[in-house]
Amino acid sequence: MRRSRALTRLAAAAMVSFHAHAAHAQSTVQLYGLVDAWAGSSKPLGSERAWTVGGGGMSTSYWGMRGTDDLGGGWRATFTLEDFFRPQNGRAGSFDGEPFFGRSAEVGIGGPYGSVHLGRIVTPYFVTTVLFNPFIDSYTFSPAVLQTYLGVNGQGLVGGYAWNNAVAYRSPVLAGFNANVVYALGNQAGDGNAHKWGGSVSYAGGPVSISVAFQSQPFDTTPGDLDAITPGFSRQTAVQAALLWDLNVVRFYGQYQRIANDISGADTTINGVQLGLAVPIGEGKALASYMHSKSSGGSHVSRSTLALGFDYNLSRRTDAYTAILAERATSLSSALTYGVGIRSRF
Repeated sequence: MRRSRALTRLAAAAMVSFHAHAAHAQSTVQLYGLVDAWAGSSKPLGSERAWTVGGGGMSTSYWGMRGTDDLGGGWRATFTLEDFFRPQNGRAGSFDGEPFFGRSAEVGIGGPYGSVHLGRIVTPYFVTTVLFNPFIDSYTFSPAVLQTYLGVNGQGLVGGYAWNNAVAYRSPVLAGFNANVVYALGNQAGDGNAHKWGGSVSYAGGPVSISVAFQSQPFDTTPGDLDAITPGFSRQTAVQAALLWDLNVVRFYGQYQRIANDISGADTTINGVQLGLAVPIGEGKALASYMHSKSSGGSHVSRSTLALGFDYNLSRRTDAYTAILAERATSLSSALTYGVGIRSRF
């Protein structure tokens, strides 16, 4: 009898040990992505009109893989590999020459105190920009994205949405707050474009979400970089404060950003404000966003962008949309882009 009980206890202990080891060794790999294509008419600022079938009306198409490996004790290893592509012609990248895993390529380790990541990393500034406007990450119809990342007349950010050779820290969420920091190197001796850094602090609680993001990046005087385009361009810094107020019947969005360009003898500051809203209507939502930016100092130019749209959910994975965008900017002919599209997630 005693031997039987001892064997039972031993078997139970073995089962507990087996399940603990299995949980410790769990790992997952996920394939996912999004396909977005639209048809309509495109006339950017200062350009001629063209009828087009394009990719990325509402979101740039991409596919990716992410994995998680449970290390035990609340710690985990992760990786993310993501590639943009253009469904209108099947080419990789959102533009010719973009790295294959241009959207993201990183590996990290995380636990109770946050996580650290290495690789090509999306900046916290970009995340704040896309989360606090109703058109999210659209490079076709989002005024905030267009004015921040596709600048004209010397406005806009330089350096893109993701940084190479970067290390990032992402904090856990504590009482609704979280923080992100990124630092990027040049990976070669004497590279004056090294030492880019940025970060954000965000809060989400109830109907209100807020974020403050910052980034700073230097430029050297080597022929071929920014100094060759704008002589004396040595540094660009940017700060953005953003608000989302969700009342269920309507979402209000607001962003203010200040971009400062250090240019020898011609320092320039660009101030911009974006206001937007999203109104649920049945299975869809109406979208509106307006942004105005104005430069001072070394230049005096302005840009105004208005976008209206409607996005309708056909299913949990697929939606159809229509949108129109109008723009005006100093010394450039006006812009007017409109079209309809479909977006499917997997």
